[in-house]
Amino acid sequence: MREGNRFDDIYQNLLANILKNGVRELNKRTGKETASLPGVHFSIDLEKDGFPILTLRKIPIKMWVAEQVWFISGARKPADFLRNFTKIWDLFTNPGDVVTVAYGYRWRKHFGRDQLAELIGLLEKDPSSRHGVVVTWDPASDGLLGVKKKNVPCPFTFVVNIIGGRLNLHNIVRSNDMILGFPADVAGFALLQMILAQKLGVAPGVYSHSISNAHIYDNHYQGAQELIGRKNEHPPIFFDLPKNTFERAEKKDKELVKEIVSVISEKYNPQPKIESITPKSIAV
Repeated sequence: MREGNRFDDIYQNLLANILKNGVRELNKRTGKETASLPGVHFSIDLEKDGFPILTLRKIPIKMWVAEQVWFISGARKPADFLRNFTKIWDLFTNPGDVVTVAYGYRWRKHFGRDQLAELIGLLEKDPSSRHGVVVTWDPASDGLLGVKKKNVPCPFTFVVNIIGGRLNLHNIVRSNDMILGFPADVAGFALLQMILAQKLGVAPGVYSHSISNAHIYDNHYQGAQELIGRKNEHPPIFFDLPKNTFERAEKKDKELVKEIVSVISEKYNPQPKIESITPKSIAV
């Protein structure tokens, strides 16, 4: 077993590559400069390397745990469970307090199909299937048309398969703010991978993350440099989920969030915050 949190190593290398080789140009929509690279990818083995949570600085565990439970429930109103834990999606609601692009709603209801239930049924019937694709992006309303919207999906599809009795998840992301969005996206979808693995009675395997546009905003250049310079001494984090996590998430069990947060927090000792990195994000 290796010492140190492997995800921290991966993250530092990604940041260093973007700062060194990224193209620096003005983003028209945000009016801010970014350093950007295309085709950024990493993989990590959850069973061997531990859970991919950033320890170089503290990230809010409750936020992405509650978010993922909300996704699994298929809800699209933050007032429906999520706002009890975080207001992360409040910026993207319409006047009816609905997030029209809520990922979980799109996985479970938007296309007239329950993609998550179908995914589970498919892999229960045929664990060797390579058809486990779940889509969030709706070509009828997202992108291309140039219509200004509060948000469109960033992680827009993911693929799940079982190889050698282990469940792997490949998350495909059109755009990632590497300082604020990326760490939460990775942890949230790796948690989803663990939940699906538990539901299907297999071990979690490799989590893969592919980004079409990986970028750092200019107001985070200094913070990124500090992250790169920090020493990674945190041991790998391994934990078990509460029983029946998928079913409890479907029921929007508030105690489930507390239980998962508690078991992770017991093993999570992140380094101090970085003053130049604030929780106010820029939509990616």
